[in-house]
This record gives sequence, structure tokens and C-alpha cells, in this order.
Amino acid sequence: MPAIFQLLADNSAFFLSVLFVLGLLVGSFLNVVIHRLPIMLEQGWQREFQQYFNPEESLPPSQQDEETYNIVTPRSRCPKCHTEITALQNIPIISWLLLRGKCKQCQNPISIRYPIVELITGLVSIAVGWHFGFTAACGLALIFSWCMIALTAIDIDKMLLPDQICLPLLWLGLLASINGVFINSTDALIGAAIGYMSLWSLYWAFKLLTGKEGMGYGDFKLLATIGAFVGWQQLPIVIILSSFVGAIIGIIHLKLQGKDQSQPIPFGPYLAIAGWLTLLHGQWIADQYWQWMLA
Repeated sequence: MPAIFQLLADNSAFFLSVLFVLGLLVGSFLNVVIHRLPIMLEQGWQREFQQYFNPEESLPPSQQDEETYNIVTPRSRCPKCHTEITALQNIPIISWLLLRGKCKQCQNPISIRYPIVELITGLVSIAVGWHFGFTAACGLALIFSWCMIALTAIDIDKMLLPDQICLPLLWLGLLASINGVFINSTDALIGAAIGYMSLWSLYWAFKLLTGKEGMGYGDFKLLATIGAFVGWQQLPIVIILSSFVGAIIGIIHLKLQGKDQSQPIPFGPYLAIAGWLTLLHGQWIADQYWQWMLA
């Protein structure tokens, strides 16, 4: 084993410190994904619609250069004055604090969400490292956690859970089950299938009874992805946790905003949070639940 790997394995403080810094850097990247991926998807849908229904008409001027817009290009810039953000201005958390949450050029406010996402990603990475240690399971759990953070923020912003994140993560969970990193392949396959079909069935039952759509197909795929990581046995915990937390937070959020309770709210964030907690502490949560129920 290389010396650096040995140090990470033997020195937990060093290992967790590295994970925190790595989490901050990944969080900075996730901010880009959260902002740009929905725009990229929308541009792609518009282009496909145009090409299919109006193939002879050119795209609007605002869409003609969209092929250069992706996760990497163009470089991040201020949305108001369009000044490019330098590397020194893009240090996670520190740059936001030094700039006092404003663009250096035009003093336009920079959303506090950027450092919050970075900090959450760093803390979540520490929690994963503390739980799994320096193992392959830690690496896979980190990828799972980072994807859950991105999906949560995108769903809050756009009521969207992109296939570009959900589906590769689903396959990763199934592949990880071959070596039994978290669960065996049978439990992972059944978990993915039941995760999808349970919400799919609930969706259609609700629609047939009310004529309304209670959730989106992205929620089905997200629960299938979670099921591939935690197994079918843990899915009831995920559903109970997400429904309980979602109901409480959703009602409070709508009350504070003065909106009607029929207003749709994203369910993906609660699934993501419940799935992450279950991956790390599913058995403990189940034990506590049954002790409470039988008390």
C-alpha cells in the first residue's frame, strides 16, 4: 500500500481532514452542476423540439451558441457585470467570506447558498468517512452522498431530478452489490425494482382517484437508486422518514409563504436525506423505531 494510503488508513484525524477539504472542493463543483445542469437540459429539450417540429427554422439567437454551454464552459462569471471569477475568488467558503458575499467588481450580492452547499458537502464527507473509515464502501458512499446533495438542490430549484445523475448512480449501486459492498446483488436488484414500482403504483393510484399527479417520475428513479444501495429491506425506513419529514417541513414552508397546502412541493430532497441517513444508520433507525412502537 502506498505511504499516503497507509497514512489515511492509520491516521483518522488526517483522513477526516482530507475528506473535509475534498468535500469543500466537490461542493464548489456541485454548485456549478446545480446551476448549469438544468439549463443544459432545458436547452437540449428546446433544441430537440425545434429539430423535430420545425427542422427548417433556425434556433433563436440566444440558443445558437448553446453547444458551448456545459459544466466546464464558459468560466464562472458574475451574472450582473459578467466579470470572470478568478481562481483566488473561487476558494470554497473562504473567498465568499473575504468578498463579504459580493462581487469584487460590481458589488452584486453572491448567494449564500454557494458556501452553504460547500460546507454541507464537507461535513457530509466527514460523516461518511467517520462511519465507513478508509474503505471502498467509504468511496462509494461519498459518491452517493454528493449526488444526493446535487439532486436535493436541483429539485428544490426546478422540481427536477435529472436522469443524468440518478441513472448512473443506480447502476453504480447495482455494480457495487456484486462484491457486497453494502448489500448483496439480490437485495440490490429487488430494492431497485420495489423502489421504483412502489412509488409508480402510488402515483397511478393517486391519479386515478383524484385526477392529479402526486409526484414525478424522477421520484420513482431516485427511490430505485436508493434501493440499489440500501436494499429492499430498508426501503420502508426510507419511505417513512421521507414522508414524515417531508410532511412537516412542507406544511411549515407553505404556511410561512402563505401558500395553499395543495401547492406542489419537491419530494426528492426528503427521499435523498432519508436515503443518506438509511445508508449510514438504517439498522439503528429501524431498531429505534421498533423499540418506540413496542414500548
